[in-house]
Amino acid sequence: MSSEKGRRFSHLRWKDRLKIERMLKEGHKVKEIAAALHVDSTTIYREIKRGKTVQRTTELIDREIYCPDVAENKYRANLAAKGPALKLGNDYKLAAYIEQKIVEERYSPEAVLLKIKEERLTFSVTLSKWTLYSYITKGVFLGVTNKNLPRKGKKKNKGYRKVRAAHLPQGDSIEDRPEEIAERAMPGDWEMDTVVSCKKDAARLLVLTERMFRQEIIIKMPDGTTQSVVRSLDRLERKLGSRLFRRIFRTITVDNGSEFADCEGMERSCLTKRARTHIYYCHPYSAFERGSNENANILI
Repeated sequence: MSSEKGRRFSHLRWKDRLKIERMLKEGHKVKEIAAALHVDSTTIYREIKRGKTVQRTTELIDREIYCPDVAENKYRANLAAKGPALKLGNDYKLAAYIEQKIVEERYSPEAVLLKIKEERLTFSVTLSKWTLYSYITKGVFLGVTNKNLPRKGKKKNKGYRKVRAAHLPQGDSIEDRPEEIAERAMPGDWEMDTVVSCKKDAARLLVLTERMFRQEIIIKMPDGTTQSVVRSLDRLERKLGSRLFRRIFRTITVDNGSEFADCEGMERSCLTKRARTHIYYCHPYSAFERGSNENANILI
């Protein structure tokens, strides 16, 4: 069992379910039960829903009640019914931890797995992010669906609005970008954006995402100025060398933000003064044209 900020990350045990039944009969509210068990209120709401059953009184009146036996059987049957091929197996502790992080703390599946590594938690099995996404889609977890994920699979608008940018880009438009880049046919084509700190300071992250392999490079900058962007690329080039930089960063696609206004500075090598990459600018207000980069920013 591991805890953070007073919350428990293990599944509800049999004695917990008995306590829920007793407190409900005593008239306690859901928040009071959640506080007594050191879990979030949504955990109790889901548990009550899981254990609902109809009981007939001696007056032959049907009423809906919470039954700990029903809840326990449903919880265990859900994973057992998946058969021996299910990698999650009978690790209810891991299942409950994943549900807690995604539903109650709004973690992405990848962030949950990183948190397990960060806190050095040990479970009976180890899941890859692809397996975890697959289990969520298949309904393996009782309390987690794709609707609980940060990106809910909403369809994106494939067009773009005809709006005027705050300034005209100094480089080539994405319309001039070769088709092979759009098809992700070769490595070396990147998307770039900045992520603003949630704290009240000027710090930003420069995030580069490789389109074919989805590799990430994140560089912290003191602010969101054009100078900081160019200096970050300069540091990266000095670390790699001009020849390797040109091979790795064939092109970079950016939006029309003011931090990317210095196209010449971003394209020009700080070591040879020749071109080190080629910058393409998206249409105004068209973040979907840098889709891989946007997904990375959301996870960050």
